[in-house]
Amino acid sequence: MEFPKELKYQKTDEWVKIEDDVAVIGISDYAQDALSDVVFVEFEVEVGDQVNVGDTYATIESVKAASDVNIPLSGEVIEINEGLADSPEILNSDPYGQGWMIKIKITDVEEVDNLLDAESYEAYCKER
Repeated sequence: MEFPKELKYQKTDEWVKIEDDVAVIGISDYAQDALSDVVFVEFEVEVGDQVNVGDTYATIESVKAASDVNIPLSGEVIEINEGLADSPEILNSDPYGQGWMIKIKITDVEEVDNLLDAESYEAYCKER
């Protein structure tokens, strides 16, 4: 299981890559492994929407279950990975690359301090 060091994580299994004032967000390797084979992704936000920490931005369905995906930082949605609608299995094969889900323009950079670093998130995953 991968826990890239350059990313931040949320206990609800989302990862965040900070690029200046933009956050690229997806689900962690741990999450995709727990879900098993992803078969459907439905976004509940659109470009231009304002989102807050904890908001649900998508639902992922797998052969095992359906799971909500939550916003780890507040901001404005600036891009959605529409390719996941046609190829949801990318979340299983490349969760940290082509499997990114949304990008937001961060409105409160101090919220980044509430996220876990890779080491803390990996320890958290091992505790479960």
